[in-house]
Amino acid sequence: MSQISSYDELKDAISRAYPDLPAQLQRIARFALERPNELALGTVAVIAEAAQVQPSSLIRFSNALGFNGFSQMQQVFRDHLVERSGSYRERINQQRRSGDGATSGGFLNQYVAEAIAELGHLEDSVRAADVKAAVQLLCTARRVHVLAQRRAFPVASYLAYALSQLELKAYLLEGLGGMLRESLRNIASDEVLVVTSFHSYSREVIDAAEAAQQAGVPVIAITDSALSPLKRSATVCFELGLASDQVFRSLVAPLCLAQAIVVTTGHRLAEIAAGKADKRADKRANEKATGRPSPKRRTAARGTAARPRHLNGDAA
Repeated sequence: MSQISSYDELKDAISRAYPDLPAQLQRIARFALERPNELALGTVAVIAEAAQVQPSSLIRFSNALGFNGFSQMQQVFRDHLVERSGSYRERINQQRRSGDGATSGGFLNQYVAEAIAELGHLEDSVRAADVKAAVQLLCTARRVHVLAQRRAFPVASYLAYALSQLELKAYLLEGLGGMLRESLRNIASDEVLVVTSFHSYSREVIDAAEAAQQAGVPVIAITDSALSPLKRSATVCFELGLASDQVFRSLVAPLCLAQAIVVTTGHRLAEIAAGKADKRADKRANEKATGRPSPKRRTAARGTAARPRHLNGDAA
């Protein structure tokens, strides 16, 4: 009997097992992580048709994860669904399944509905602890390097721009002139690399993340799934649970996450600056109360007194 009892444990188990699964079971793994609500509510026949696999493959997939049968694994997905409060995601999906308003706005309605669904899923996919860890890396890094290609490039472009507006040393790695590898070599361990890539993943971004991780450089990854090859190289990994089977895939959720990270980083930088200002104020107040300068000030004063008068600005 499987020891898996929570949705997070199940996601991790699927991620670990994925590389060694046959192609049919890998297809089910992607379906399970991208469309967990459908797997929670559907029958074996309906899920198999949606995932484009044989019904027996669902049982084999469950067994591969240590479950006695499909229903036992499905219960974990159902428990996760029950834990979540009702959201616009379910309402919109129900409306679309019923066909209400399907033709009133054409593609605009469709994309708005999908964007709302993505944002609803984003809240479930992103952990506050991961945001805190990523922000801490960004605030303490000497320099921040951001890399993405193809469809994910707008996310990297925004991050590089917005972080630089916080007066962080943020740089967009564009790889112009084939210089990406050389740029990556110059990243030091006290800096951080932020990478973004979605299915189908950019080989250059995957290689960059692996090279950075091997060099001891912290890596923050924004990607679509626990099955992403970026996960193994990431110090902090955001798995957004984005569907990879849509013809036109949205960037609403990744950009929303990027904006949240930037704003949270700004608040954290302000807290750090305020803390330093408070310490300086406390030190000055202590000096005034005791009538004695701090050790640093006394040392500086002795150094000034020891200099020739003409160097102190006292010469006639």
